[in-house]
Amino acid sequence: MNHQHTNTFKKFIRYFWIAISGKETEFTSGSIRKAIFMLSIPMILEMLMESIFALVDIAYVSKVSVNAVATIGLTESVITLVYALAIGLSMAATAVVARRIGEKDVDGARIAAVQAIGLGLVISISIGIIGIIYAQDILALMGGEPDLIAEGYGYTQFMIGGNITVVLLFLINAIFRGAGNASIAMWALVLSNGLNIILDPMFIFGFGPIPEMGVKGAAVATNIGRGTAVLFQLGILFFGWGKIKLMIKDLVLDFKVMFNLIKISMGGIAQFLIGTSSWIFLMRIMSEFGSEVLAGYTIAIRVMMFTLMPSWGMSNAAATLVGQNLGAQQPDRAERSVWKTGKYNAYFMGTVSLGYLIFANTIISWFNTTPKVVESGALCLQIIALGYIFYAYGMVMTQAFNGAGDTRTPTKINFISFWLFQLPLAYISSLVLGWGATGVFVAITLAEILIAVLAMIWFKKGKWKKVQV
Repeated sequence: MNHQHTNTFKKFIRYFWIAISGKETEFTSGSIRKAIFMLSIPMILEMLMESIFALVDIAYVSKVSVNAVATIGLTESVITLVYALAIGLSMAATAVVARRIGEKDVDGARIAAVQAIGLGLVISISIGIIGIIYAQDILALMGGEPDLIAEGYGYTQFMIGGNITVVLLFLINAIFRGAGNASIAMWALVLSNGLNIILDPMFIFGFGPIPEMGVKGAAVATNIGRGTAVLFQLGILFFGWGKIKLMIKDLVLDFKVMFNLIKISMGGIAQFLIGTSSWIFLMRIMSEFGSEVLAGYTIAIRVMMFTLMPSWGMSNAAATLVGQNLGAQQPDRAERSVWKTGKYNAYFMGTVSLGYLIFANTIISWFNTTPKVVESGALCLQIIALGYIFYAYGMVMTQAFNGAGDTRTPTKINFISFWLFQLPLAYISSLVLGWGATGVFVAITLAEILIAVLAMIWFKKGKWKKVQV
Protein backbone atom coordinates (compact mmCIF):
# COMPACT_ATOMS: atom_id res chain seq x y z
CA MET A 1 0.00 0.00 0.00
CA ASN A 2 2.85 2.36 0.96
CA HIS A 3 4.65 1.53 -2.27
CA GLN A 4 1.52 2.54 -4.23
CA HIS A 5 1.33 5.85 -2.31
CA THR A 6 5.01 6.56 -3.07
CA ASN A 7 4.41 5.90 -6.78
CA THR A 8 1.35 8.15 -6.85
CA PHE A 9 3.33 10.91 -5.10
CA LYS A 10 6.25 10.54 -7.55
CA LYS A 11 3.84 10.70 -10.48
CA PHE A 12 2.20 13.83 -8.99
CA ILE A 13 5.61 15.54 -8.58
CA ARG A 14 6.60 14.61 -12.16
CA TYR A 15 3.35 15.96 -13.64
CA PHE A 16 3.54 19.05 -11.42
CA TRP A 17 7.04 19.77 -12.73
CA ILE A 18 5.96 19.27 -16.38
CA ALA A 19 2.98 21.57 -15.75
CA ILE A 20 5.02 24.48 -14.37
CA SER A 21 7.87 24.04 -16.85
CA GLY A 22 5.35 24.16 -19.72
CA LYS A 23 6.65 21.20 -21.73
CA GLU A 24 3.19 20.14 -22.81
CA THR A 25 0.77 22.26 -24.84
CA GLU A 26 -1.27 19.76 -26.83
CA PHE A 27 -4.60 19.06 -25.12
CA THR A 28 -6.78 17.72 -27.92
CA SER A 29 -5.83 14.08 -27.34
CA GLY A 30 -4.80 11.77 -24.51
CA SER A 31 -6.11 11.77 -20.93
CA ILE A 32 -8.57 14.57 -20.11
CA ARG A 33 -7.73 14.28 -16.42
CA LYS A 34 -4.05 14.87 -17.15
CA ALA A 35 -4.92 17.81 -19.46
CA ILE A 36 -6.98 19.46 -16.69
CA PHE A 37 -4.09 18.97 -14.24
CA MET A 38 -1.45 20.31 -16.68
CA LEU A 39 -3.46 23.47 -17.37
CA SER A 40 -4.88 24.03 -13.88
CA ILE A 41 -1.65 23.93 -11.87
CA PRO A 42 0.06 26.96 -13.51
CA MET A 43 -3.28 28.82 -13.71
CA ILE A 44 -3.97 28.24 -10.00
CA LEU A 45 -0.47 29.46 -9.10
CA GLU A 46 -0.96 32.48 -11.39
CA MET A 47 -4.22 33.37 -9.59
CA LEU A 48 -2.63 32.96 -6.15
CA MET A 49 0.18 35.33 -7.20
CA GLU A 50 -2.47 37.94 -8.05
CA SER A 51 -4.08 37.72 -4.62
CA ILE A 52 -0.73 37.78 -2.76
CA PHE A 53 0.10 40.93 -4.74
CA ALA A 54 -3.09 42.68 -3.54
CA LEU A 55 -2.39 41.73 0.09
CA VAL A 56 1.26 42.90 0.02
CA ASP A 57 0.33 46.25 -1.50
CA ILE A 58 -2.24 47.01 1.19
CA ALA A 59 0.09 45.77 3.97
CA TYR A 60 2.85 48.26 3.02
CA VAL A 61 0.54 51.17 2.24
CA SER A 62 -1.41 50.84 5.49
CA LYS A 63 1.84 51.86 7.26
CA VAL A 64 1.76 55.21 5.42
CA SER A 65 -1.63 56.70 6.41
CA VAL A 66 -5.38 56.13 6.42
CA ASN A 67 -5.64 58.49 3.43
CA ALA A 68 -3.16 56.34 1.52
CA VAL A 69 -5.32 53.22 1.99
CA ALA A 70 -8.45 55.18 1.04
CA THR A 71 -6.69 56.49 -2.09
CA ILE A 72 -5.99 52.91 -3.19
CA GLY A 73 -9.66 52.01 -2.57
CA LEU A 74 -10.97 54.93 -4.64
CA THR A 75 -8.44 54.41 -7.44
CA GLU A 76 -9.13 50.67 -7.56
CA SER A 77 -12.85 51.27 -8.05
CA VAL A 78 -12.05 53.41 -11.13
CA ILE A 79 -9.45 50.92 -12.40
CA THR A 80 -12.08 48.14 -12.34
CA LEU A 81 -13.32 49.75 -15.57
CA VAL A 82 -9.87 49.23 -17.09
CA TYR A 83 -9.90 45.65 -15.78
CA ALA A 84 -13.28 45.11 -17.42
CA LEU A 85 -11.87 46.07 -20.82
CA ALA A 86 -8.70 44.03 -20.26
CA ILE A 87 -10.64 40.95 -19.07
CA GLY A 88 -13.14 41.20 -21.95
CA LEU A 89 -10.34 41.39 -24.52
CA SER A 90 -8.45 38.59 -22.74
CA MET A 91 -11.47 36.27 -22.95
CA ALA A 92 -11.73 36.94 -26.67
CA ALA A 93 -7.97 36.42 -27.16
CA THR A 94 -8.01 33.08 -25.29
CA ALA A 95 -11.06 31.85 -27.24
CA VAL A 96 -9.69 32.76 -30.69
CA VAL A 97 -6.09 31.64 -30.05
CA ALA A 98 -7.21 28.32 -28.50
CA ARG A 99 -9.53 27.67 -31.46
CA ARG A 100 -6.76 28.34 -34.01
CA ILE A 101 -4.27 26.15 -32.11
CA GLY A 102 -6.88 23.35 -32.05
CA GLU A 103 -7.31 23.78 -35.82
CA LYS A 104 -3.49 23.50 -36.17
CA ASP A 105 -3.57 27.01 -37.69
CA VAL A 106 -0.59 28.59 -35.87
CA ASP A 107 -0.46 31.47 -38.40
CA GLY A 108 -4.09 32.32 -37.56
CA ALA A 109 -3.22 32.25 -33.85
CA ARG A 110 -0.29 34.62 -34.48
CA ILE A 111 -2.50 37.06 -36.42
CA ALA A 112 -5.10 37.02 -33.61
CA ALA A 113 -2.37 37.65 -31.01
CA VAL A 114 -1.05 40.69 -32.86
CA GLN A 115 -4.55 42.19 -33.29
CA ALA A 116 -5.36 41.66 -29.58
CA ILE A 117 -2.13 43.40 -28.52
CA GLY A 118 -2.82 46.25 -31.00
CA LEU A 119 -6.30 46.75 -29.53
CA GLY A 120 -4.90 46.66 -26.00
CA LEU A 121 -2.35 49.38 -26.87
CA VAL A 122 -4.97 51.72 -28.35
CA ILE A 123 -7.36 51.31 -25.37
CA SER A 124 -4.72 51.62 -22.64
CA ILE A 125 -2.94 54.64 -24.14
CA SER A 126 -6.27 56.51 -24.48
CA ILE A 127 -7.22 55.74 -20.85
CA GLY A 128 -3.67 56.56 -19.67
CA ILE A 129 -3.77 60.09 -21.12
CA ILE A 130 -7.10 60.79 -19.34
CA GLY A 131 -5.65 59.40 -16.06
CA ILE A 132 -2.52 61.58 -16.20
CA ILE A 133 -4.42 64.80 -16.97
CA TYR A 134 -7.49 64.32 -14.75
CA ALA A 135 -6.19 62.34 -11.73
CA GLN A 136 -7.29 64.98 -9.18
CA ASP A 137 -10.74 65.35 -10.77
CA ILE A 138 -11.22 61.56 -10.78
CA LEU A 139 -10.52 61.36 -7.02
CA ALA A 140 -12.83 64.34 -6.36
CA LEU A 141 -15.56 62.66 -8.41
CA MET A 142 -15.19 59.51 -6.28
CA GLY A 143 -15.78 61.63 -3.15
CA GLY A 144 -12.16 62.10 -2.00
CA GLU A 145 -11.54 64.86 0.60
CA PRO A 146 -9.16 67.72 -0.44
CA ASP A 147 -6.32 66.47 1.85
CA LEU A 148 -6.69 62.92 0.45
CA ILE A 149 -6.54 64.26 -3.12
CA ALA A 150 -3.40 66.31 -2.30
CA GLU A 151 -1.66 63.27 -0.80
CA GLY A 152 -2.92 60.60 -3.19
CA TYR A 153 -3.32 62.01 -6.70
CA GLY A 154 0.23 60.93 -7.66
CA TYR A 155 -0.79 57.31 -7.04
CA THR A 156 -3.90 57.68 -9.20
CA GLN A 157 -1.85 59.38 -11.94
CA PHE A 158 0.68 56.55 -12.06
CA MET A 159 -1.87 53.73 -11.80
CA ILE A 160 -4.28 54.98 -14.47
CA GLY A 161 -1.52 56.60 -16.53
CA GLY A 162 0.46 53.35 -16.48
CA ASN A 163 -2.52 51.05 -17.06
CA ILE A 164 -0.80 49.87 -20.26
CA THR A 165 1.30 47.52 -18.08
CA VAL A 166 -1.71 45.76 -16.54
CA VAL A 167 -3.67 45.61 -19.83
CA LEU A 168 -0.77 44.04 -21.74
CA LEU A 169 0.08 41.69 -18.85
CA PHE A 170 -3.53 40.37 -18.84
CA LEU A 171 -3.76 40.19 -22.62
CA ILE A 172 -0.46 38.49 -23.44
CA ASN A 173 -1.06 35.99 -20.63
CA ALA A 174 -4.47 35.24 -22.19
CA ILE A 175 -2.73 34.56 -25.51
CA PHE A 176 -0.28 32.17 -23.81
CA ARG A 177 -3.15 30.40 -22.03
CA GLY A 178 -5.12 29.97 -25.25
CA ALA A 179 -2.03 28.44 -26.87
CA GLY A 180 -1.75 26.01 -23.93
CA ASN A 181 1.39 27.75 -22.56
CA ALA A 182 -0.15 28.36 -19.14
CA SER A 183 3.23 28.04 -17.41
CA ILE A 184 4.67 31.09 -19.25
CA ALA A 185 1.70 33.15 -18.00
CA MET A 186 2.47 31.93 -14.49
CA TRP A 187 6.18 32.84 -14.67
CA ALA A 188 5.32 36.32 -15.98
CA LEU A 189 3.25 36.94 -12.83
CA VAL A 190 5.91 35.43 -10.55
CA LEU A 191 8.34 37.98 -12.03
CA SER A 192 5.96 40.96 -11.81
CA ASN A 193 4.79 40.24 -8.26
CA GLY A 194 8.22 39.24 -7.00
CA LEU A 195 9.64 42.57 -8.19
CA ASN A 196 6.69 44.45 -6.70
CA ILE A 197 7.21 42.87 -3.26
CA ILE A 198 10.90 43.91 -3.32
CA LEU A 199 10.37 47.40 -4.80
CA ASP A 200 7.24 48.40 -2.82
CA PRO A 201 8.99 49.27 0.46
CA MET A 202 11.93 50.91 -1.40
CA PHE A 203 9.72 53.38 -3.27
CA ILE A 204 7.15 53.92 -0.48
CA PHE A 205 9.63 54.55 2.38
CA GLY A 206 12.75 55.49 0.37
CA PHE A 207 15.97 53.46 -0.04
CA GLY A 208 19.47 54.77 -0.82
CA PRO A 209 19.18 57.18 -3.76
CA ILE A 210 15.40 56.48 -4.08
CA PRO A 211 13.44 59.24 -2.29
CA GLU A 212 10.48 58.47 0.01
CA MET A 213 7.36 58.68 -2.20
CA GLY A 214 4.59 57.52 0.15
CA VAL A 215 1.53 56.03 -1.54
CA LYS A 216 2.75 57.16 -4.99
CA GLY A 217 5.73 54.83 -4.51
CA ALA A 218 3.36 51.84 -4.45
CA ALA A 219 2.14 52.78 -7.94
CA VAL A 220 5.69 53.29 -9.24
CA ALA A 221 6.77 49.87 -7.88
CA THR A 222 3.69 48.18 -9.34
CA ASN A 223 4.28 49.66 -12.79
CA ILE A 224 7.99 48.73 -12.80
CA GLY A 225 7.12 45.17 -11.76
CA ARG A 226 4.37 44.76 -14.35
CA GLY A 227 6.33 46.58 -17.05
CA THR A 228 9.31 44.25 -16.59
CA ALA A 229 6.97 41.24 -16.85
CA VAL A 230 5.50 42.65 -20.10
CA LEU A 231 9.02 42.94 -21.56
CA PHE A 232 9.62 39.30 -20.51
CA GLN A 233 6.35 38.28 -22.24
CA LEU A 234 7.26 40.17 -25.44
CA GLY A 235 10.71 38.58 -25.36
CA ILE A 236 9.09 35.13 -25.31
CA LEU A 237 6.59 36.06 -28.05
CA PHE A 238 9.41 37.13 -30.38
CA PHE A 239 12.37 34.96 -29.36
CA GLY A 240 11.08 32.37 -26.92
CA TRP A 241 9.92 28.80 -26.60
CA GLY A 242 6.14 29.38 -26.68
CA LYS A 243 3.85 27.86 -29.30
CA ILE A 244 3.18 31.29 -30.81
CA LYS A 245 6.28 33.01 -32.23
CA LEU A 246 5.88 36.49 -33.67
CA MET A 247 8.04 37.96 -36.41
CA ILE A 248 8.33 41.56 -37.59
CA LYS A 249 6.29 40.68 -40.72
CA ASP A 250 3.34 39.68 -38.48
CA LEU A 251 2.97 43.23 -37.15
CA VAL A 252 0.21 44.29 -39.55
CA LEU A 253 -3.41 45.21 -38.84
CA ASP A 254 -6.11 42.77 -39.89
CA PHE A 255 -9.44 44.53 -39.38
CA LYS A 256 -11.54 41.41 -39.93
CA VAL A 257 -9.80 39.56 -37.08
CA MET A 258 -9.80 42.73 -34.97
CA PHE A 259 -13.57 43.26 -35.28
CA ASN A 260 -14.14 39.59 -34.48
CA LEU A 261 -12.13 40.06 -31.25
CA ILE A 262 -14.09 43.23 -30.39
CA LYS A 263 -17.39 41.39 -30.97
CA ILE A 264 -16.43 38.50 -28.66
CA SER A 265 -14.92 40.80 -26.01
CA MET A 266 -18.15 42.82 -25.68
CA GLY A 267 -19.77 39.89 -23.87
CA GLY A 268 -16.74 39.48 -21.60
CA ILE A 269 -16.76 43.18 -20.68
CA ALA A 270 -20.52 43.08 -20.00
CA GLN A 271 -20.15 39.99 -17.76
CA PHE A 272 -17.49 41.68 -15.67
CA LEU A 273 -19.36 44.98 -15.37
CA ILE A 274 -22.64 43.27 -14.37
CA GLY A 275 -20.76 41.31 -11.69
CA THR A 276 -18.77 44.24 -10.27
CA SER A 277 -21.66 46.72 -10.34
CA SER A 278 -23.82 44.29 -8.37
CA TRP A 279 -21.01 43.97 -5.77
CA ILE A 280 -20.93 47.77 -5.47
CA PHE A 281 -24.71 47.84 -4.83
CA LEU A 282 -24.39 45.07 -2.24
CA MET A 283 -21.65 47.09 -0.48
CA ARG A 284 -24.04 50.05 -0.46
CA ILE A 285 -26.79 47.93 1.18
CA MET A 286 -24.28 46.50 3.70
CA SER A 287 -23.13 50.00 4.70
CA GLU A 288 -26.64 50.52 6.17
CA PHE A 289 -25.78 48.10 9.01
CA GLY A 290 -22.77 50.01 10.37
CA SER A 291 -19.03 49.85 9.88
CA GLU A 292 -18.44 46.77 12.08
CA VAL A 293 -20.84 44.62 10.06
CA LEU A 294 -19.36 46.05 6.84
CA ALA A 295 -15.82 45.25 8.05
CA GLY A 296 -16.84 41.64 8.79
CA TYR A 297 -18.34 41.30 5.32
CA THR A 298 -15.23 42.83 3.67
CA ILE A 299 -12.88 40.44 5.53
CA ALA A 300 -15.08 37.44 4.65
CA ILE A 301 -15.10 38.37 0.96
CA ARG A 302 -11.27 38.79 0.95
CA VAL A 303 -10.86 35.36 2.59
CA MET A 304 -13.21 33.83 0.02
CA MET A 305 -11.38 35.45 -2.88
CA PHE A 306 -8.19 33.73 -1.73
CA THR A 307 -9.80 30.26 -1.74
CA LEU A 308 -11.64 30.98 -4.99
CA MET A 309 -8.32 31.44 -6.83
CA PRO A 310 -7.68 27.68 -7.35
CA SER A 311 -11.28 27.39 -8.49
CA TRP A 312 -10.81 30.14 -11.07
CA GLY A 313 -7.59 28.47 -12.19
CA MET A 314 -9.52 25.26 -12.94
CA SER A 315 -12.26 27.24 -14.71
CA ASN A 316 -9.65 28.92 -16.94
CA ALA A 317 -8.31 25.46 -17.78
CA ALA A 318 -11.82 24.50 -18.93
CA ALA A 319 -11.89 27.55 -21.27
CA THR A 320 -8.63 26.51 -22.98
CA LEU A 321 -9.72 22.86 -23.28
CA VAL A 322 -13.04 23.86 -24.86
CA GLY A 323 -11.39 26.24 -27.35
CA GLN A 324 -8.68 23.80 -28.43
CA ASN A 325 -11.01 20.80 -28.71
CA LEU A 326 -13.65 22.71 -30.69
CA GLY A 327 -10.86 23.81 -33.04
CA ALA A 328 -9.82 20.16 -33.42
CA GLN A 329 -13.45 19.27 -34.32
CA GLN A 330 -13.93 17.33 -31.08
CA PRO A 331 -17.01 18.90 -29.45
CA ASP A 332 -17.72 15.75 -27.39
CA ARG A 333 -14.23 15.79 -25.87
CA ALA A 334 -14.73 19.50 -25.13
CA GLU A 335 -17.99 18.68 -23.29
CA ARG A 336 -16.45 15.80 -21.32
CA SER A 337 -13.56 18.09 -20.29
CA VAL A 338 -16.02 20.60 -18.83
CA TRP A 339 -18.02 18.07 -16.78
CA LYS A 340 -14.79 16.55 -15.45
CA THR A 341 -13.34 19.94 -14.52
CA GLY A 342 -16.65 20.82 -12.82
CA LYS A 343 -16.48 17.60 -10.79
CA TYR A 344 -12.89 18.23 -9.60
CA ASN A 345 -13.78 21.83 -8.78
CA ALA A 346 -16.80 20.64 -6.76
CA TYR A 347 -14.55 18.29 -4.73
CA PHE A 348 -12.24 21.20 -3.96
CA MET A 349 -14.99 23.71 -3.15
CA GLY A 350 -16.86 21.14 -1.05
CA THR A 351 -13.76 20.64 1.11
CA VAL A 352 -13.27 24.41 1.49
CA SER A 353 -16.94 24.92 2.44
CA LEU A 354 -16.63 22.34 5.24
CA GLY A 355 -13.64 24.28 6.57
CA TYR A 356 -15.67 27.52 6.51
CA LEU A 357 -18.71 25.97 8.17
CA ILE A 358 -16.62 24.58 11.05
CA PHE A 359 -13.89 27.24 11.53
CA ALA A 360 -15.57 30.49 10.37
CA ASN A 361 -15.17 32.31 13.72
CA THR A 362 -11.50 31.38 14.06
CA ILE A 363 -10.69 32.43 10.47
CA ILE A 364 -12.30 35.89 10.80
CA SER A 365 -10.71 36.51 14.22
CA TRP A 366 -7.22 36.17 12.63
CA PHE A 367 -7.94 39.48 10.91
CA ASN A 368 -10.01 41.27 13.55
CA THR A 369 -11.12 40.39 17.07
CA THR A 370 -13.98 42.89 17.51
CA PRO A 371 -16.94 40.64 18.49
CA LYS A 372 -19.42 42.19 16.05
CA VAL A 373 -16.93 42.07 13.14
CA VAL A 374 -16.21 38.38 13.84
CA GLU A 375 -19.91 37.54 14.17
CA SER A 376 -20.86 39.25 10.90
CA GLY A 377 -17.86 37.88 8.97
CA ALA A 378 -18.33 34.32 10.24
CA LEU A 379 -22.03 34.35 9.38
CA CYS A 380 -21.17 35.60 5.88
CA LEU A 381 -18.60 32.79 5.37
CA GLN A 382 -20.99 30.09 6.59
CA ILE A 383 -24.03 31.16 4.57
CA ILE A 384 -22.12 31.69 1.31
CA ALA A 385 -20.22 28.39 1.81
CA LEU A 386 -23.56 26.55 1.61
CA GLY A 387 -23.68 27.35 -2.12
CA TYR A 388 -20.03 26.55 -2.83
CA ILE A 389 -20.55 23.25 -4.65
CA PHE A 390 -23.01 24.93 -7.02
CA TYR A 391 -20.57 27.81 -7.41
CA ALA A 392 -17.89 25.30 -8.50
CA TYR A 393 -20.00 24.12 -11.45
CA GLY A 394 -21.30 27.61 -12.25
CA MET A 395 -17.78 29.00 -12.61
CA VAL A 396 -16.52 26.18 -14.82
CA MET A 397 -19.59 26.27 -17.10
CA THR A 398 -19.37 30.07 -17.48
CA GLN A 399 -15.71 29.88 -18.50
CA ALA A 400 -16.50 26.99 -20.86
CA PHE A 401 -18.96 29.24 -22.75
CA ASN A 402 -16.30 31.97 -22.87
CA GLY A 403 -13.69 29.51 -24.14
CA ALA A 404 -16.05 28.55 -26.96
CA GLY A 405 -16.32 32.26 -27.87
CA ASP A 406 -19.94 32.33 -26.71
CA THR A 407 -19.61 35.29 -24.32
CA ARG A 408 -23.29 36.24 -24.70
CA THR A 409 -24.76 33.28 -22.78
CA PRO A 410 -22.83 33.98 -19.53
CA THR A 411 -23.75 37.66 -19.88
CA LYS A 412 -27.45 36.71 -19.96
CA ILE A 413 -26.96 34.36 -16.99
CA ASN A 414 -25.20 37.10 -14.98
CA PHE A 415 -27.86 39.66 -15.85
CA ILE A 416 -30.72 37.40 -14.72
CA SER A 417 -28.94 36.11 -11.59
CA PHE A 418 -27.33 39.34 -10.36
CA TRP A 419 -29.51 42.23 -11.48
CA LEU A 420 -32.97 40.67 -11.78
CA PHE A 421 -32.66 38.26 -8.84
CA GLN A 422 -29.80 38.97 -6.38
CA LEU A 423 -30.07 42.75 -5.94
CA PRO A 424 -33.89 42.96 -5.50
CA LEU A 425 -33.78 39.95 -3.14
CA ALA A 426 -30.90 41.44 -1.10
CA TYR A 427 -32.71 44.78 -0.80
CA ILE A 428 -36.12 43.33 0.11
CA SER A 429 -34.88 40.66 2.55
CA SER A 430 -32.33 42.85 4.37
CA LEU A 431 -34.09 46.24 4.52
CA VAL A 432 -37.83 45.64 3.88
CA LEU A 433 -38.24 42.33 5.74
CA GLY A 434 -35.66 43.40 8.32
CA TRP A 435 -33.32 40.38 8.10
CA GLY A 436 -30.34 42.74 8.13
CA ALA A 437 -26.99 41.54 6.79
CA THR A 438 -28.26 37.92 6.74
CA GLY A 439 -30.63 38.90 3.92
CA VAL A 440 -27.68 39.99 1.78
CA PHE A 441 -25.71 36.78 2.49
CA VAL A 442 -28.72 34.61 1.59
CA ALA A 443 -29.25 36.58 -1.64
CA ILE A 444 -25.59 36.01 -2.64
CA THR A 445 -25.84 32.25 -2.03
CA LEU A 446 -29.16 31.81 -3.87
CA ALA A 447 -27.87 33.85 -6.83
CA GLU A 448 -24.81 31.58 -7.13
CA ILE A 449 -27.07 28.51 -7.09
CA LEU A 450 -29.24 30.09 -9.81
CA ILE A 451 -26.14 30.79 -11.96
CA ALA A 452 -25.10 27.13 -11.74
CA VAL A 453 -28.58 25.83 -12.60
CA LEU A 454 -29.03 28.18 -15.60
CA ALA A 455 -25.48 27.47 -16.82
CA MET A 456 -26.03 23.70 -16.72
CA ILE A 457 -29.36 23.93 -18.55
CA TRP A 458 -27.90 26.09 -21.34
CA PHE A 459 -24.68 24.08 -21.48
CA LYS A 460 -26.61 20.84 -22.01
CA LYS A 461 -28.47 22.41 -24.97
CA GLY A 462 -25.08 22.44 -26.72
CA LYS A 463 -25.46 25.60 -28.83
CA TRP A 464 -21.97 26.67 -27.71
CA LYS A 465 -20.53 23.84 -29.86
CA LYS A 466 -21.68 25.64 -33.02
CA VAL A 467 -20.19 29.08 -32.26
CA GLN A 468 -17.72 30.23 -34.92
CA VAL A 469 -14.81 32.43 -33.85
